[in-house]
Amino acid sequence: MSKITRPLRSVLYIPASKSRALDKARNLPCDAIIFDLEDAVSPQEKPAARAPLAEALAQDGFGARLKVVRINGLDTEWGRADARAVAEMRPDAVLLPKVGTPDDLQALAEITGDLPLWAMMETPGGVLNAPAIAAHPLLQALVMGTNDLAKDLGSRARPDRLPLQSGLGLCLLAAKAQGRAVIDGVYNAFKDEDGLRAECEQGRDLGFDGKTLIHPAQLAIANEVFSPSDADVELATRQITAFEAAEAAGEGVAVVEGRIVENLHVATAREILAKHAAIAEMNPE
Repeated sequence: MSKITRPLRSVLYIPASKSRALDKARNLPCDAIIFDLEDAVSPQEKPAARAPLAEALAQDGFGARLKVVRINGLDTEWGRADARAVAEMRPDAVLLPKVGTPDDLQALAEITGDLPLWAMMETPGGVLNAPAIAAHPLLQALVMGTNDLAKDLGSRARPDRLPLQSGLGLCLLAAKAQGRAVIDGVYNAFKDEDGLRAECEQGRDLGFDGKTLIHPAQLAIANEVFSPSDADVELATRQITAFEAAEAAGEGVAVVEGRIVENLHVATAREILAKHAAIAEMNPE
């Protein structure tokens, strides 16, 4: 199975057709880049967009950032040519829009070979098939396409995203059941820092690994919210220490700040410390 063990706090969409944006992405503090051949590129530019992307990926210089290419759907006039081109570019993964069934991923895999796959979850049918999609052996991550999903649902935009909660939850459950990464959808008002922070905090608390972003100005907040805080790290360290001391004394549980600490809490604490260390390794400065 294809799994990610590295942080994906901030996943930034970059238009694949814009050389200046591709160059700038090399120095942006994001954990992953989605080089977009789909929505960010106009129909007349789509075929030509593959060349600057191939050149940028060949030059590399993107450091620890995960490099993902979103192609057009295989049912469009550009999708299969995109897939063939991406198979030669060899990014870290290829993202397929509007995945409805595992057969969609398999059709892509027949072109891209062993490249890890990411799936956009942005249709009601796709969400209902999330468990089967997440089980595809090459699937590495589910990415929420909340704008398209809301459109298909006919739902209204709300700060609490109540209309989307069932879809978000189904995809979260499917991803976690298979050990896949799962990335929250975009926040459209890129100048609204308070709104972005609130939505990042909601996504983090639900269990998302990170958030897709549409503007570099959103990176700092996403990175902060999806990183363990100093308080998180300090508490995790104390929980592990207390539990190990309890075990040495022949006891099965410990108590920290008046709360029981059992094996499951220690497992979570170790995950927090591992994520903290991985972030520090990616950003040594």
